[in-house]
Amino acid sequence: MTAAADFNVDQDGNGEVLRFTGDLSLSRLGDLPARLDRQGGNVALIDLSGIERIDTIGAWVIHRFAREHKARIEGLSGDGQNLLEQVQAADQPVQMRSQSRSPFRRVLAEIGESTAHSARTALGLLAFMGETVIAFGNVLRHPSRFRFKATVQRFEVVGVSALGIVGLMSFLIGVVIAQQGAVQLRQFGAEAFTINLVGRISMRELGVLMTAIMVAGRSGSAFAAQLGTMKLTEEIDAMRTIGVSPMEALVLPRTIAAIVLMPLLGFYASILAVFGGCLLCWFALDIPPIAFVARIREVVPITDVFVGLIKAPVFGAIIAVAGCFQGMQVKGDAEQVGLKTTSAVVQAIFMVIVVDAFFAVFFEQIGWI
Repeated sequence: MTAAADFNVDQDGNGEVLRFTGDLSLSRLGDLPARLDRQGGNVALIDLSGIERIDTIGAWVIHRFAREHKARIEGLSGDGQNLLEQVQAADQPVQMRSQSRSPFRRVLAEIGESTAHSARTALGLLAFMGETVIAFGNVLRHPSRFRFKATVQRFEVVGVSALGIVGLMSFLIGVVIAQQGAVQLRQFGAEAFTINLVGRISMRELGVLMTAIMVAGRSGSAFAAQLGTMKLTEEIDAMRTIGVSPMEALVLPRTIAAIVLMPLLGFYASILAVFGGCLLCWFALDIPPIAFVARIREVVPITDVFVGLIKAPVFGAIIAVAGCFQGMQVKGDAEQVGLKTTSAVVQAIFMVIVVDAFFAVFFEQIGWI
């Protein structure tokens, strides 16, 4: 067993010299800290060349004593010297309470941080879109790398499984549009124009837009959660290790499924919205279905159908890319999966509405109104 920690006091021309011996570790310190507290005089040097061992507690005791007496420490080398230097570096004042800032500066800082984060996210999303396009080009050049079964399975998840909720939502929206339109138009004796309202707004805007919002909340969040979980469990890293591209195996099937099925889902939703409006007009306004359909054919131009079908695949690409991008950004812990899933849904819905506004201006400029 090593000797207990101890020290001797010598004198030199500049003051006292404390020469330590024994084991400066927690188990062998004994009453050394108390004896050091009682040590007075002008201590100029602490000599540790005679010690057998030192640990973090011993290094802290020596450092604290040397700091209080402004003494030099000599005699350590190798691991002991490295340990003492780390203890000295860690001896920093801790700020218990953050410095208060004015409300204006705090709000300004939050705005700046949000702006910088949004810019980084936008650049990352653009880069991810580019990677998706490159992966699609690689698959076109090498068709054997196309994941047909994975894509078909995504078709079922994105499209077939969503038919029920998308259909019910669209049907009810058609009923609500017809009911609210009829109430307002009745004041002018123009209830018949409810058909115009239901037909045009369903086929041109709300059918595909509400479908995109539903798919973003349903499939976009699923994409982010699935890829985020795979990122945490290092499955994506394992795929890269064995030479499989995650973009081709995971992102591309989901993107293709969303792009292909969004026009079908959007058209399906528009038809059910019109059907819901038809039933409301039949029961509330005594407009028979035959008259309703005849009027729809007169007032809804084919360009309204084209508008919905053109916008739908763009919305699908936005939803899939946003969901996969946020999923691939997950790192650290499981909480990130929830945060990135939320970000994927919010980001997808926001971009869908912004792009829809651009489409509205574009189609108005080319005369499709």
